[in-house]
Amino acid sequence: MRRRRFDSGKLLVALPAALFIAFILAPVSALFVRSSPVAFLAALQQADVQEALRLSALTTAITLVCAVAFGTPIAYLLARWSFPGRTLLDTFVDLPIVVPPAVAGVALLIAFGRRGLFAPALAAAGIQLSFTTAAVVLAQLFVASPFYIRAARAGFVAVDRRIEEASAVLGAGRLETFWRITVPLALPSLIGGAVLTWARALGEFGATIMFAGNLVGVTQTMPLAVYLKLESGDLPAALAISVVLVAASVAVLLVVRAAER
Repeated sequence: MRRRRFDSGKLLVALPAALFIAFILAPVSALFVRSSPVAFLAALQQADVQEALRLSALTTAITLVCAVAFGTPIAYLLARWSFPGRTLLDTFVDLPIVVPPAVAGVALLIAFGRRGLFAPALAAAGIQLSFTTAAVVLAQLFVASPFYIRAARAGFVAVDRRIEEASAVLGAGRLETFWRITVPLALPSLIGGAVLTWARALGEFGATIMFAGNLVGVTQTMPLAVYLKLESGDLPAALAISVVLVAASVAVLLVVRAAER
């Protein structure tokens, strides 16, 4: 019976992979181990925790709708047309991904805050943005929308243009071709991008606390509630909210993988 030769190459690959998986799973598992079902349910009964859950659900839903509504035309434009300034537009679309969230929050505050660059115009229109629920949506939209635009752009690029041309030959207009041909073919990418955008908005912290503050029932989303609970020493509530966020993140990844398949 021949003995298998020791494959050092596989060990060099498997060992770092195992260590990295352990590094990721250890803190995530700790959340579930330290959060008992009784404490979890008790924490979710707190009024401010429920407000944070409600506000996160509301703001992320609005953010997702805005990202899809405004991001889809931009993604299609970047995928289908060449024009002066296209590279610059592409760069600006991706910029919020690499800008630190805290810096994004300061930038939003300096632009749209009470003493911001556009404050006189907003005041004349009777609009107050900073430290309101609208500020939460704007912060989430700023940091999360590029994820949808990038995914949608990749989906539109992958659509065979010959199919669209065939649709035009058969008499379909550009808009009809877009809705009946392009969107269905790019739908997995659109769904994946939308889910990632929602998840990024759900986990947004830095830009939100800078631009919207941390007001219970007004601007305090789930990540901000985790921070406040830890600051006040209410570890069970912080763990409960964290478990909800982790569970939502896992669900998001499962949806994205399903869309990719």
